[in-house]
Amino acid sequence: MPKDDASACVLLTPDEMGAADRRTIERGVPGIVLMERAAGAVADALLSRFPQARRVALLAGPGNNGGDAWAAARLLQERGRAVTVFALASRESLTGDAAIAAGGFHGETAPLDAFEPADFDVVVDGLFGAGLSRAVEGAAAAAIEMVNASATPVVAIDLPSGLAGASGQALGPAVRADLTVTFFRRKPGHLLEPGRSLCGETVVADIGISPSVLGEIAPRAFANEPALWRHRLSFPTAAGHKYDRGHAVVFSGPASKTGAARLAAVAALRAGAGLVTVFCPGAALLINAAQLTAVMLRRCEDAEELAGHLEDARFNAFVLGPGFGAGEGARRYAGAILSADRRLVLDADGITAFQDEPETLFEAAQKASARASGEPALVLTPHAGEFKRLFPDLSGDEALSKLHRARKAAERSGAVVVLKGRDTVIAAPDGRAAINATGTPWLATAGTGDVLTGIVAAQLAQGSPSFEAAAAAAWMHGRAAELFGPGLISEDLAAMLPRVFAELQG
Repeated sequence: MPKDDASACVLLTPDEMGAADRRTIERGVPGIVLMERAAGAVADALLSRFPQARRVALLAGPGNNGGDAWAAARLLQERGRAVTVFALASRESLTGDAAIAAGGFHGETAPLDAFEPADFDVVVDGLFGAGLSRAVEGAAAAAIEMVNASATPVVAIDLPSGLAGASGQALGPAVRADLTVTFFRRKPGHLLEPGRSLCGETVVADIGISPSVLGEIAPRAFANEPALWRHRLSFPTAAGHKYDRGHAVVFSGPASKTGAARLAAVAALRAGAGLVTVFCPGAALLINAAQLTAVMLRRCEDAEELAGHLEDARFNAFVLGPGFGAGEGARRYAGAILSADRRLVLDADGITAFQDEPETLFEAAQKASARASGEPALVLTPHAGEFKRLFPDLSGDEALSKLHRARKAAERSGAVVVLKGRDTVIAAPDGRAAINATGTPWLATAGTGDVLTGIVAAQLAQGSPSFEAAAAAAWMHGRAAELFGPGLISEDLAAMLPRVFAELQG
């Protein structure tokens, strides 16, 4: 697959995957052929990852996921493994392709309630696929709990049983897999927590579904990977100069709260902005000057002074919130920036400032977007607590996945929303959304979110569209943490960005 094939980033909901299957079958590929290819991919992955395994248990459910397990059992038996299928449903009750697959296996079988994981070297989970819509109960739930309590490695077919493919949420007990083999494209549940953690390593197998079906399905969710946005980034050119790369502005808080702004400013400079200036109260000028070199400083005491600075059109991307204070000043500054048709990254105190009047912010963002022919002028970067302050109803709706919360928030606000966490979701008002998978647990430390806002602002300053700028920044931020490794603190992230860019340009 080409390096920048964005179709590889596509995530399919269970319904969309079902549509891809149906279109493929309508074009002349029998369903049993797809099932056999899926089973072959499972058998190949198992033997590659666990070559010494001799005794394999396959847990087969009543649907096509179970059919994959029956077909994989036959293939593994043909390759010399001692195989037992533990079936949740009798062969006689199976229908369609699953019945055909089960009929082709002539080895040992037993009811699911006879399963004991300690008797096997590897367990294959084929109970339920990504389309699960209710909690697992009875013998299946007991089998899942036994698998999770054992030390026997688990290979999951499509998605660990008990997880919902669209949300990654556990519907009752859910399998904790070491390896998950899915088909054609990943599902949101492979990247959204807790699904991401429960999948282990995820392998995507080609089973002969043409990527052309994606144009008919028109999915709007993606894995946040460089192929999705690399073509929309701006890199320095031989004939270019710093003014080509934009001028980002970061607002500093008062003298006692300047660190967050410096983290964002240095990150913006490292992330490619040609120039970066910190706007700060006069009392904070010397404190910031003592710790900044390439980042410039300007005094900005109030909205009147800001209006004067906004007359300079070269200031084109702003960061407001980190350490700034959550009062009327933040609301006035945000309104002035959006009214001046500049792009704004709002975080931390900047978000909290609007908790009692979010519609004021949303209206300003929507008007700015309309003036820019629909390009969002505002990027919001909340963690879960800040998200709740602006979108309390969405935050409290347990029926919504994180992906759906972010999408609805983006549509309502007219902003690109970066809902942070281990499974950060980046959503645009037009319905596009990306789920990030870079990063490490060491990012859970003070100041790393401020660095992210600076990276977003740098991409905005250089002219990248807001969705791609935010998605790229989230990926770079996580990748920088991966490159640094254990012991990371926020000050370490910006210094790792040159290595991230070297990878992106390599």
